Amino acid sequence: MPAPGENLKINGERLWDSLMEMAKIGPGVAGGNNRQTLTDADAEGRALFARWCEEAGLTMGVDRMGTMFARREGTEPDLPPVYVGSHLDTQPTGGKYDGVLGVLGGLEIIRTLNDLGIRTRHPIVVVNWTNEEGTRFAPAMLASGVFAGVHDLEWAYDRVDAEGKRFGDELERIGWKGDEPVGGRPMKAFFELHIEQGPILEAEGKDIGVVTHGQGLSWTEVTVTGKEAHTGSTPMPMRRNAGLGMARILELVDEIAWSHKPHAVGAAGHIDVYPNSRNVIPGKAVFTVDFRSPELEVIEDMERRLREGAKKICDEMGLEVAFEKVGGFDPVKFDEGCVAAVRRAAERLGYSHRDIISGAGHDACWINRVAPTAMVMCPCVDGLSHNEAEEIYPEWAEKGANVLFHAVVETAEIVE
Repeated sequence: MPAPGENLKINGERLWDSLMEMAKIGPGVAGGNNRQTLTDADAEGRALFARWCEEAGLTMGVDRMGTMFARREGTEPDLPPVYVGSHLDTQPTGGKYDGVLGVLGGLEIIRTLNDLGIRTRHPIVVVNWTNEEGTRFAPAMLASGVFAGVHDLEWAYDRVDAEGKRFGDELERIGWKGDEPVGGRPMKAFFELHIEQGPILEAEGKDIGVVTHGQGLSWTEVTVTGKEAHTGSTPMPMRRNAGLGMARILELVDEIAWSHKPHAVGAAGHIDVYPNSRNVIPGKAVFTVDFRSPELEVIEDMERRLREGAKKICDEMGLEVAFEKVGGFDPVKFDEGCVAAVRRAAERLGYSHRDIISGAGHDACWINRVAPTAMVMCPCVDGLSHNEAEEIYPEWAEKGANVLFHAVVETAEIVE
């Protein structure tokens, strides 16, 4: 199939301007973004993306999970499209690039093709997947998971946030519940551009990460129940302190992850303590343990040891403990053909690159189940992400989007 010439590149300045314009929606308190899924800010960001897509001549489809599919027609419309994209939702204290770079990088491909008058045999579809982050409604990658048949649609609608609001109700409230059935769209391939969210590329001075695998992930929500009591008048031997039980379990989580070094990791980032009052011993603690590894057997071992160890801790302290698996996916091996297209693109453009394993979960991990899939990564400063201080340089974004452009357009087949 014909490949784009090495002189064909996206408009880096326009891409950067689009990133900065989107970052104005749902601003954080420290320079980043708080555009959590299905909030008013999410709706505003979707509307801006939809307007840009319309201006680029794309037709928009929206499925029942609110995922947006913006299509540029191919010269042979019946051929399966090449999909490209990521997500626009952010963490509560998120950065300006996590996910957004992949969506707007996909849009920039279309704008560049329009500028150059290039047609492709296969249609190209730019995607904004709903609720990739999973911070408001667990689990992460919810819409892509329903698309891939991992989750049931009604089950997804019944997910609730910390205030008890249903995913399905909030999707309707912001006006982005589409009519299209979820899943079943033919795909020739799916490509996702993302910041690394880790320090390897920057530390090694590499322009591009060619993502060959994705770490597996396990989220277990742990609920420790004790007894609320006055902190001043309850003798130490008579306390059933759920907060202390949680602390000891979190030490266990750290020990378990270290035992599988260097690739396994583990921590708890979502923690709620009740009643969360200064002079009340916590009667309940709810927290989510996040274990990751590129090896399935390691994840299974970490899950088992968490349950066994946490139960032992709580039994000894007179506490009750319950576990719920609220998210997870097996380690992913991306499609060799798509990975090769990414590698060829980096080499054609003269960019330094290395193979890399993604340490984070991405929509590509679920879509890999239903279509050939690969990812492109660019560095981020100090490897920092899920933080308002998340930063990349314009040239990093441009190089990542150029590789994305070449891989997508080569796969979609230029019409000569």
